[in-house]
Amino acid sequence: MGIWSNLLVLLLIFPFCAPDPNDEMCLTHLSQSLQDPLKNLQNWTKSSFAKPCDGFTSYLQGATCNNGRIYKLSLSNLSLKGTISPYLSNCTNLQALDLSSNAISGPIPLELQFLVNLAVLNLSANQLSGPIPEQLAICAYLNVIDLHDNQLNGLIPQQLGLLVRLSVFDVSNNRLSGPIPASLGNRSGNLPRFNASSFDGNKDLYGYPLPPKKSNGLSVLAIVGIGLGSGFLSLVLSFTAVCIWLRVTEQKLDAEEGKISHLMPDY
Repeated sequence: MGIWSNLLVLLLIFPFCAPDPNDEMCLTHLSQSLQDPLKNLQNWTKSSFAKPCDGFTSYLQGATCNNGRIYKLSLSNLSLKGTISPYLSNCTNLQALDLSSNAISGPIPLELQFLVNLAVLNLSANQLSGPIPEQLAICAYLNVIDLHDNQLNGLIPQQLGLLVRLSVFDVSNNRLSGPIPASLGNRSGNLPRFNASSFDGNKDLYGYPLPPKKSNGLSVLAIVGIGLGSGFLSLVLSFTAVCIWLRVTEQKLDAEEGKISHLMPDY
């Protein structure tokens, strides 16, 4: 019930900030926020942004059009740097976003929540940091969330478990922490399940399908071992002390006997 109430709050708050559908603004700001050191996007020019599509034909590398609108951006493995522009949300018909295998840094923009038609989100193998936005749960058509091999931190939002279409989920090799939400780690019914490989490589992440949280206290065996060890040490020390006391007492008795013998007259 808590997850649903949180999602309802998100839906009530953020629609009032929804962007205007504008592919030109989307592409212009994305081009400005990204760096292209190998000049792979030479045809990404201002004039092309004004009319990126002609029906189903795209004039931009990595872009696919559908009915005059950008519906897919595939810019993987192009050595791109920079950040992801929040104005990407203006490409409101976008169904697939693939920026994987680059060197893009910074956070995942919260504004991606406005890509309500988004089915595939692949931002893997970059240098992204910060938390995974819980607002991604608003993108109800998401089938794929691939964020592996970044520097993302914080908790995995439990709201993502509400994405019933989600069939691929990979957040391995990040800096995530805390428990894996049961809504993702232990899905029920006909929902696709995700194994440990989806979560591996996050040192402070725990819970099924990963091992449970490691205890900060000592294990029972360790406590018993310490107890036995300290008891044995105490026994050795006590025995040594008794031996020393007996030896000293014996020496004193010998000394006293010597004195008495000295005082006794000879017959």
